[in-house]
Amino acid sequence: MNRNELKDFLEEKVALYNNPNFIESDPIQIPHLYTLKEDIEISGFLAATIAWGNRKMIINNAKKMMDLMGNSSYDFVMNHSESQLETLERFVHRTFNGNDFMGFVKGLQHIYNNHGGLETVFSKQNPTMQHTISEFKQLFFEIPHETRTEKHISDPLIGSAAKRINMYLRWMVRNDNKGVDLGIWKSISPSLLSCPLDVHSGNVARKLDLLTRKQNDAKAVAELDENLRKLDPNDPVKYDFALFGLGVFEGF
Repeated sequence: MNRNELKDFLEEKVALYNNPNFIESDPIQIPHLYTLKEDIEISGFLAATIAWGNRKMIINNAKKMMDLMGNSSYDFVMNHSESQLETLERFVHRTFNGNDFMGFVKGLQHIYNNHGGLETVFSKQNPTMQHTISEFKQLFFEIPHETRTEKHISDPLIGSAAKRINMYLRWMVRNDNKGVDLGIWKSISPSLLSCPLDVHSGNVARKLDLLTRKQNDAKAVAELDENLRKLDPNDPVKYDFALFGLGVFEGF
C-alpha cells in the first residue's frame, strides 16, 4: 500500500486501540490509580520498569510494588525509614528483585532531591530524547548502588531499543484526549518521542515496510521513528497503539 493508504490503515487501528478499554489489560492502569503528579510519574516509572513478560503478572506485581509503598509512592520515596525500605526486600519480578527495588527508591529520591524530579530531568535539551534517556541513567546511578541494578534502565546510546522507558515517556508526555496516555508532562513535545519497540510492534512494522532492520535495537528505533514521523510528525508514537494492537490482539 502507498503512504496515504498506510496512514489511513494505521489511523483506523489507532482509533480502535487508543481508547479506555485498552487500560484494563495494560500496565498503564497503574499510574491511572493516582491523582498526585509525583505519584503518577513514580508509579508509572516503576510499572514500566518491570513491564516485560506476562502482562497479567506485570500488572499484579506492579500493584504489589504500590502496596509495599503504602500506595503513596512519592511520600515513600522521599520520607521512608531504613526499616520501611527493607520491607521491599521480599519483592521479585523475574530478574528485578528486592535489592533492585530498594536501589530504585534511592535513585528516585536522588532525582527529586538533587535534579528537580523526573519531568525536569527528561525535559533537558539534548540532540534526541534517546540522549536524554542515556543522561537520565547516568544521573539515576550517581549514588552508591549495586552494579546489577543498572541493567534495569536501558541506554539507547549503547544500542538498546529502550522499549520500557520509551513506553513510559509516551504515558507521561502524550495527551491523547482519549484517557489512555496521561499527558501530565507539558514541557516535552510528543514529536520528540520514540516508539516503544518490542517483538510485536517490530514484527508488524516489518510487515508494513516501516522497518527493514532485523534486530530490535536502537538503530531499528531510529529507522521506525523516521518512518512514523513521515506519517505524523507531531504525534508519531500514537502509532504504537496500532502496531501493538495489530501484533498482540490481531496476530497480524
